[in-house]
Amino acid sequence: MELREYIRPLRKWWWLLLASTLVATIASFIAVSRQPPTYQTRTTLMVGRAIDNPNPTGNEFWLTQQLANTYADIAKREPIRRGVMEALGLDWLPSYTVRVVPNTQLIEITVTDTSPERAQAVADQFAQQLIRQSPTGFDPERRQRQEFIQQQLNDLEIGIQETKDEIARKQEELATLFSARQIADTQAQIKGLENKLNSLQSNYAALLSNTQEGAINTINIIESAALPVTPVGPNKPITVLLAAIIGFILAAGAAYLMEYLDDTIKNPDDVQQVLELTTLGAVPRLDGIDQKNEVIVLKGKQSPATEAYRILRTNLQFASVDHALSALLVTSPSPDEGKSITVANLAVAMAQAGRRVIVVDTDLHRPRQHRLFNLPNSVGVTTALLTEHPEPDDLLQETGVPGLHVLTSGPLPPNPAELLGSERMKRLLERLQERADILVLDSPPATILSDAAILSTQADGVLLVLDSGATRREVARRALDALQQVNARVVGVLLNRLPPRPDGYYYYYYYYYYSKDGYYTPPDDRNKGKGGGLLGVFRGSRRKRKRKRKDRAPTPAPVPQVKISAED
Repeated sequence: MELREYIRPLRKWWWLLLASTLVATIASFIAVSRQPPTYQTRTTLMVGRAIDNPNPTGNEFWLTQQLANTYADIAKREPIRRGVMEALGLDWLPSYTVRVVPNTQLIEITVTDTSPERAQAVADQFAQQLIRQSPTGFDPERRQRQEFIQQQLNDLEIGIQETKDEIARKQEELATLFSARQIADTQAQIKGLENKLNSLQSNYAALLSNTQEGAINTINIIESAALPVTPVGPNKPITVLLAAIIGFILAAGAAYLMEYLDDTIKNPDDVQQVLELTTLGAVPRLDGIDQKNEVIVLKGKQSPATEAYRILRTNLQFASVDHALSALLVTSPSPDEGKSITVANLAVAMAQAGRRVIVVDTDLHRPRQHRLFNLPNSVGVTTALLTEHPEPDDLLQETGVPGLHVLTSGPLPPNPAELLGSERMKRLLERLQERADILVLDSPPATILSDAAILSTQADGVLLVLDSGATRREVARRALDALQQVNARVVGVLLNRLPPRPDGYYYYYYYYYYSKDGYYTPPDDRNKGKGGGLLGVFRGSRRKRKRKRKDRAPTPAPVPQVKISAED
């Protein structure tokens, strides 16, 4: 599949992409504009005092990191949340996050709120609640005990220092003594002082272990929550941009989904893939023109649709080089796909090319040719079939187009299939072929009635008309199967009402031929600057025709326009 096949759904549903993106952008802008600004603050706690130790051990760091993870999990629990709300008198809490800084014993508590004062208060209170959960937070009794221990430590420090000083003084005195007895007494005193010092130091260490000095399971605030002054959100440009991107992506997904679910035949590639048939022509859809009831070729004006029918006429001639095409059956898979209007326009185009053409309306259920050419329908095919020896010349009606006659359906019978498959119908078609170069038969849809299959055995070729973007693939397959079951010769397909979108113009380029001096050649750069696509070719050829008309005698007046009935 080529890249343009992937892009085609986006180009086809461009209005959906645009509308979805605009709606998402406008809606997000309105929503973001109504949102109040949000503020963010942060407080940082540290577990343990390993950072204050000049010679910390790896075990201390590992323990404090594990404690930090534990306290971070506790901060998310309901007791902490409830304690914060009770302390601040709130019945709800703003958004907050608690995380441990990787590979550290630091805990960060971040609070986001529309009120900067409330965000600061909540962050600080979270820190206080965590501290109360640790041994750092004391009750009054424990606080008094710690104060007593601290006082004892102070006294022990004084006693230790005094004992050390006394030991130093005795040692100096010992150096001045000469009596053995005095020396022995002084050494005994020094020994007693050293024992006393050891006892004081032991008591000091024991009391010190009951204080926070050097403790691992402690929490301290190292960064209090600051009052935020600059809002951190909402980020309006990013939010609006993301909404627009999401809207575009959703619309693109919907476009591809609809294309995937759309099983209609839209272009010649689909025709080749589904039916394995050649597309002989494509009639574009024109705005402001009733293409179901208006024989455009009769107007004598140059238009894409008129040229499309002439291209179809030319391609049919090439398709019948090896096999004469004296009777062409035109049918479609379903009603309202444009087979009857195709018959009328194709017949007029053939007649304008100098051929003798007879249009035979064999649709004995919903005949339309008499309405398209504004003719009476009192006699026609059924009249000839019910007459023993009909005279076709008495039944053919002129249309105002030289060389073109129409045999209308006549009164509708109760048994159309039996009449169309009878020997009289074969003889009627044989006699009509003697009076024309080609017969163009308008038949009912191939999937609804058996009339088309019956008539296809009496025609030299079948042209299948498909409505671009409306004919479903399965219906088109059933129509082709119905014709192939009776060995009908399907010469090709006409795509009707091809949408004039950019993704459809490649087909115009592919099948359009520029007429010059009786030969048909592809359009070239001669039409650049005169308009793009098929329209540019038409404009260029129209200018050339105008220049030629100035140098020659006036041409005969165009064929009078036939009044078309709006009735279906």
